[in-house]
Amino acid sequence: MVGIGYDIHRLVAHRPLYLGGVKIDFDKGLIGHSDGDVVIHAICDALLGAANLGDIGLHFPPNDDHYKDIASSELLKKVKKFLDDSALSIKNIDVTVIAEAPKILPYVKQMKKNIASTLETPDELISIKGKTNEGLGDIGAGEAIAAIAICEITGIYVTSEG
Repeated sequence: MVGIGYDIHRLVAHRPLYLGGVKIDFDKGLIGHSDGDVVIHAICDALLGAANLGDIGLHFPPNDDHYKDIASSELLKKVKKFLDDSALSIKNIDVTVIAEAPKILPYVKQMKKNIASTLETPDELISIKGKTNEGLGDIGAGEAIAAIAICEITGIYVTSEG
């Protein structure tokens, strides 16, 4: 089973930047109800989609104060539990981060390690790469960062209909 996830958040001053659960040295951060970590949000949506369990907004609504400023790694732990409860396991995750700045290459190894640890899976199953938007749109203007994730999970999917 395969799932795709996407997330985008606007960059703002006076907020820390988290990508893949790692605090990035940058002068802006992503605005969001949680910590705004687009990498983890995209992974959550990809895993939930592959498992046919809805999306991140269904499980962690942005109007629920319980999730206000929560570390996105905590959301990913809950998604992992959903998979475990359904006897599903992660085969691989591939993420593309789209940003003009900062460059993510110095942080990729730590992001992979953090995500793999949170998901209790080998970091060899996690791929993270960065791309720019070639100066186009809000991302190209340095006003936002996006992430796209695709994953494959294995197990026996059982529908609620029987």
